[in-house]
Amino acid sequence: MMRRLRFTGTDSKNGQCPALHEDLDTREIIVQGKPLTDSDSVAQLKHFGTEDVAVVVPRQLLVNWAPKEMDRVPELISPEEFGRLFETFEHTAWHLETRRGYASDREDLDFDRFLETGRATCDLDSAWHQNIRRQTEAGKRVGRVRVVDNPPTEGQRFLLSYAACNAASGEDVGCLWRADAERIDLLEEDFWIFDSRLVAVLHFNDADELTRIETITEPAEVVRYCMARDAAVHHAVPYESFAAQVPPTE
Repeated sequence: MMRRLRFTGTDSKNGQCPALHEDLDTREIIVQGKPLTDSDSVAQLKHFGTEDVAVVVPRQLLVNWAPKEMDRVPELISPEEFGRLFETFEHTAWHLETRRGYASDREDLDFDRFLETGRATCDLDSAWHQNIRRQTEAGKRVGRVRVVDNPPTEGQRFLLSYAACNAASGEDVGCLWRADAERIDLLEEDFWIFDSRLVAVLHFNDADELTRIETITEPAEVVRYCMARDAAVHHAVPYESFAAQVPPTE
């Protein structure tokens, strides 16, 4: 059975070994490195079986990238604390949107108008948009990449139309087909990352309702989310160009 592996990290400067991966199901760690082949050295290894393979990796790789805890205890914050992050971040706030829909969108009056007209409207004087304008006008960067199914869900079509509202507040908005996200092994989590140092992972139930907000500050984990952000931004298409690729609803 093929393992489901997640790249954890590497100290390599050119994308080669050594590196660490994690088995998402067994939590086992796969160490990738140069094999130890010298027979005199291998003979010194204890408990070395006939099918075992020894690899050599720098100590720093394990210090920087190996899991620090067997079971990490989630650090949860309240919606109010989450909201304050958008007022206190220093230079960047960025969102990867991976869900097929959000209950909060469906509860918005703008969503009802979209269902009637096929075009999203928004209140650019709302507290959210006013704050984002303040942040971007101060030179800070706010952006997001939305992962979209083909064909898009109703909620994704709404957000694609709503992207003009995001952009009007100074956000940089891109879109990425889900097939392309899967091709590049993009993370499936829905998260915000602030100042490349704090990640807020958003957890939802089957009804698309936000149930908890988990924060991550462990450097190795934050780097993993930064890598996902960079990959998403690189492969994403500006929302206006992406919208032109989406056929109208019948």
